[in-house]
Amino acid sequence: MTKAQLVAKLAEGTGASRKHIDEILASMIDTVVKTVKKGESVKIPGLGIFRLRKMKARTGRNPQTGEPIKIPARKKVGFSVAKTFKEMVLGNSKK
Repeated sequence: MTKAQLVAKLAEGTGASRKHIDEILASMIDTVVKTVKKGESVKIPGLGIFRLRKMKARTGRNPQTGEPIKIPARKKVGFSVAKTFKEMVLGNSKK
């Protein structure tokens, strides 16, 4: 689903204008980005959690030569899917 399709679907479901929904979606994305950039997590109930993850420096290997290389510490953006979302999409897998 593209952004335009999402905006159209939300506008249809809420009765709001596409322009208004587009502004709300842009504001939500901007807020999530700014909050995660500060190091805080954003939890959207029923969807999941966006968070900034700090990866430690480590030693890896060059797959071609096998020689050890140093991989520096870095930051990553992580997303954990909510349990309820997983269950709705995949079904209840506990049998």
